[in-house]
Amino acid sequence: MELRIWKLDAFAEKLFEGNPAAVIPLEAWLPDDQMLAIAAENNLSETAFFVPATPGNFARCHLRWFTPEVEVSLCGHATLATAHVVLTHLAPALDTVTFATKSGDLAVSRGHAGLLEMALPAYQAAPHPQAEEFIEALEEALDVAPREILKANYPIAIFETVDEILEAEADSTLAETLDEFGETGIMITAAGGDTGFDFVSRFFAPGKGIAEDPVTGSAHAALAPLWARRLGKPRLKARQLSARGGTVDCEEQGERVLMRGRVTPYLEGIIRI
Repeated sequence: MELRIWKLDAFAEKLFEGNPAAVIPLEAWLPDDQMLAIAAENNLSETAFFVPATPGNFARCHLRWFTPEVEVSLCGHATLATAHVVLTHLAPALDTVTFATKSGDLAVSRGHAGLLEMALPAYQAAPHPQAEEFIEALEEALDVAPREILKANYPIAIFETVDEILEAEADSTLAETLDEFGETGIMITAAGGDTGFDFVSRFFAPGKGIAEDPVTGSAHAALAPLWARRLGKPRLKARQLSARGGTVDCEEQGERVLMRGRVTPYLEGIIRI
């Protein structure tokens, strides 16, 4: 069996920035263990597989995402990358593609100046039920203490400064701490200060096989509503401060968060299995 594969950098202004994802179109689903094996072989934070809802018609597709270890219910950057493949290579006459996923329908459209626009479900942060204990544990795990801990789709640790976000060090201790509190990942964030961005963040998901994710759409689905409330503005420019780094233009729209970003293609090839 031969399968086409693309590797692309999402939320990237240039190559080798943003978050790489593999995208694989299918005519029908492969067995789950085979898709997971392909994702593990790719060894990226996500590999996206998609199947047109109607054969040959890419306006609506079913979409699934796999890390090297598990299937996940939502992945923003791989959705953006998949939309680029559809709108550029498979159905260039389309302006919008809608993906049916475990998180509901996700639409991605062509935006201005080469941007893609993607609407993800918004997650509202609430006080974490174990905030005091969690803050103490995170100080030991990250070597820097958050001032506040909230809970959304993942925990959100809020810090005072951008420097603290940069200085946070995550190792096996963080994985153990998250497991102790029943969590698989965590966002850390701070206001952007004089960086030129409204807020900055990093995202760690050791419980899903991702030590640190370069740029995370699903994290911004929670961070954008949080910072929109705190800064009093619905449209925000965010930067994820991973080693690769990436920029996400966010707009809080109530039940949805609109994200704008660029996708830079890197590789196109064939998988033989």
